[in-house]
Amino acid sequence: MLKMKAAILYEQNKPLKIEELIIPELKEGQVLVKLVASGLCHSQLNEIKGRKGPDKYLPHTLGHEGAGIVEEVGAKVTKVKKGDYVVLSWIKGKGINAAPPLYLCGDRKINSGQLSTFNEYTVTAENRVTSIKKEIPLELASLLGCAVSTGMGSVLNIAKLKSGETIAVFGAGGIGLSAIHAAAISGASKIIAVDIVEAKLNLAKELGATHVIDASNVDVVRTIKELTGNNGVDHAIESAGLGQTMEQAFECVRIGGGKAIIVGNLPAGHKIAIDPFALICGKQIIGSWGGEAEPDRDIPKFVDLYLEGKLKLEKMLTHRFKLNEINEAFAVLEKGEAGRVIVIL
Repeated sequence: MLKMKAAILYEQNKPLKIEELIIPELKEGQVLVKLVASGLCHSQLNEIKGRKGPDKYLPHTLGHEGAGIVEEVGAKVTKVKKGDYVVLSWIKGKGINAAPPLYLCGDRKINSGQLSTFNEYTVTAENRVTSIKKEIPLELASLLGCAVSTGMGSVLNIAKLKSGETIAVFGAGGIGLSAIHAAAISGASKIIAVDIVEAKLNLAKELGATHVIDASNVDVVRTIKELTGNNGVDHAIESAGLGQTMEQAFECVRIGGGKAIIVGNLPAGHKIAIDPFALICGKQIIGSWGGEAEPDRDIPKFVDLYLEGKLKLEKMLTHRFKLNEINEAFAVLEKGEAGRVIVIL
């Protein structure tokens, strides 16, 4: 009987508890992965804090991006095999969409979604794993499942940014830094990073931002307009998850085709206000569901960019914690001072 340690959410607005869980036998289409590292995302922080509303699945495991090594595969799994290095992502890829597992803590049932990564092992569906080259460190590969796929995907797949175009990125956390880096790789002429933390703005410059704006002491929209000859940017990515920055992202894009792409999440029930006349004038506001990434297509491409020295994953990674320090890790994430935070498993 295989057992593992995992972080469990028993009650909203309470610390996660580290428990020993019994790993179930694999069912058809499932894969068992020994995790090496997992990223932390604001969406899990929102779950913990109850910002998504009541949680009817308590108690349950958490985490939706990571990397590890395949330990075992269930019946009919052909996409990966034992020993493969894989990235795990909440974003569906190719393969069987198997049922989520049910773990046991003693006699108590612990729920899990299709993927959880704050565990030493995880049972997940074939379509949530993507095989990768073994030359990339798995700690860094753990960023590819959400932060990089969503941030870079929003630039490459949704904005479809072209060389010479302009972009503003609101929020220089893991997703925002990925978007900034993608814009630089794509040859944007102006890349404007907006945040309120100096260290994150400095990191944004290292990853390709041509201009940075400290939103705590300037009029952000006016400053962006001044930097673009009063035209506004071609694209804006909002990854801060604030109503104000979502509205600013829409305001700062140009008339006649400017795109504001909303990546961040507001608490349940919160709304934003925009001028509908700007829509008539050709501005667009678009949501991003994981950057419209296709894991089987995009994750290997990101790995190649890293191996070619173009994708600086190590610069995005600002904090590492152990599993038993996961509550401290979320405290750092909530302060808004980190790039990407990972848990080493």
